[in-house]
Amino acid sequence: MEILFLLFLGKPLWMWLVFLTIVIALLVFDLGVLHKDDHEIGVAESLKLSAMYITLGLCFSGFILWQMDATATAQYLTAFVVEKSLAMDNIFVIALIFGFFAIPREYQHRVLFWGILGVIVLRGIMIGLGATIVDQYHWVLYIFAAFLIFTGIKMLFVADKEHKIEENGLLRFLKRRMHVTEQLHGHSFFVRKPHPETGRVVRYATPLFLALIMIEIADLVFAVDSVPAVFTITTDPYIVYTSNIFAILGLRALYFALAAILHRFAYLKYALSILLVFIGSKIFIADLMGWEKFPPAWSLGITFAILGAGVVFSLWKTGTPKGHPVAVTATENPPRI
Repeated sequence: MEILFLLFLGKPLWMWLVFLTIVIALLVFDLGVLHKDDHEIGVAESLKLSAMYITLGLCFSGFILWQMDATATAQYLTAFVVEKSLAMDNIFVIALIFGFFAIPREYQHRVLFWGILGVIVLRGIMIGLGATIVDQYHWVLYIFAAFLIFTGIKMLFVADKEHKIEENGLLRFLKRRMHVTEQLHGHSFFVRKPHPETGRVVRYATPLFLALIMIEIADLVFAVDSVPAVFTITTDPYIVYTSNIFAILGLRALYFALAAILHRFAYLKYALSILLVFIGSKIFIADLMGWEKFPPAWSLGITFAILGAGVVFSLWKTGTPKGHPVAVTATENPPRI
């Protein structure tokens, strides 16, 4: 039993096992019970599932408080809110990817479920490397902060820029290197069928697999912003990782409710830009004020204020929709691969 109390990235191994056990249990319950059969997830089901994940994420802050302290709890909650907010932009891209490949709603959950497994591994690697670097070279936090300020300012000027999936270099590379079917084959990521030229049976990837890869890459790109953002809130790998995963679990569950009303949050990107600038500025403000660190309670309050203003402004400006929401359901048109 002594092995359970060995330190891993600053925390006893048993604390990591508690978190991973919760996540694995949630994923097994999600796929094995709630979504054992493919079906279209409606708004009501999406909201209930998301509420469950958000509640569990918030309840986990009680575990943080029990094992650590109030400061760590405030940092966890701030990181949880920041990660969930920054991942909102990821939902816009996911909706575009599903629309581009014409993925029916009944198969979208399958893609997001398997995608979250990749997120758990990739985020773990990024956070582990980041924690090691920050521990050895604390000045890297200033580089993270400057990067966030630069990214936030840049986002202010390109918030209206549309993502063009068809111009993605990775997608073109995959289509050159793999056999890809033009049509979906149920919920299968791969199928075996005769090659049209040789007649030999080979493995083909389906558009569902391409959508999964594109979503994984999109999450990796967004992590380049969100992970440094959380490191400027706290350098504790346990808080960074747990807040990241709980936030992403809940947001992907909420996707099916948000996808139909993304147009109502058109101006939220500007709030996210300002939030990145604020998060990046905290370390410099703390130095100027002579603080050891920016007060966690202030950080949480300001984060809520910025996001709240962005949501209210978006809902006000889009009260009378002039366009149409992003299409996320399959149409009669085949996937554009």
